[in-house]
Amino acid sequence: MERVGALRFRVYGSSERTVVALHGGPAAVGAAAPIAEGLSDCFRVFEPWQRGSGSRPLTVSDHIADLHALISSRRDQRRPALVGHSWGAMLALAYATAHPCHAGPLVLIGCGTFDPQSRARLLETLSERTTAEIKRQLTELAAGCPDPSERMPREAALTDALYTYAPIDAVLDDRIEEPFDALAHTQTWSDMLRLQSEGVYPGQFTLIESPVLMLHGDYDPHPGEMIRACLAPYIARFEYRQLEECGHSPWRERFAREGFFGLLREWLCRQFG
Repeated sequence: MERVGALRFRVYGSSERTVVALHGGPAAVGAAAPIAEGLSDCFRVFEPWQRGSGSRPLTVSDHIADLHALISSRRDQRRPALVGHSWGAMLALAYATAHPCHAGPLVLIGCGTFDPQSRARLLETLSERTTAEIKRQLTELAAGCPDPSERMPREAALTDALYTYAPIDAVLDDRIEEPFDALAHTQTWSDMLRLQSEGVYPGQFTLIESPVLMLHGDYDPHPGEMIRACLAPYIARFEYRQLEECGHSPWRERFAREGFFGLLREWLCRQFG
């Protein structure tokens, strides 16, 4: 484990082509490890662990500053690719907006929502998929587990089937290697919602210079086509690929994993030239 300022990170691979893998959550520290490992045969991959809560509320700007410190610390001055999952995809866009001259190609995997309509559709889909048994278990968990840092990971485990199509048992999203920081999650997401309500995002995505690829599973409850329609007017070089028989985390999916990594490697290699 290495560190730059407040940001800890791991490095995989030794290629001259650099990728930064950004985990979701917010606060799902370590969850981008499968992406970093999957790309390490072709790229040098940095996996930052986004900072946790502290003496003041966390903001999106804090995460952008931490990421910029990491990217600026590299000896290689070529722009790294940013590959983000879920919230990490949103952070990649926010970073490329703030530092367009430092961001290379962007890949958005299962990107989060940028407008109320998409979030409403996400909640509708989750509600439609939630069985009576899952509702019962969630109710019991809420009553018996008041600590959000303990409860939220357990909620995620209970609702995993709502997000996955055909999960590979040996490839799990349990790579979070520290206690979940619910306060960091809440503070970061609240600030992202504030920025959206003020029109900062997606409005300022017009500043992005990088080519952007959005990869989205057809079973992901995050509505890919709606998110695509929200982002496309603001991003000049924008591609969208839908992954069939695939949920929110493609590397976990039996029918999509191989195609996902193949497409991801091919697109990144093409962008690096």
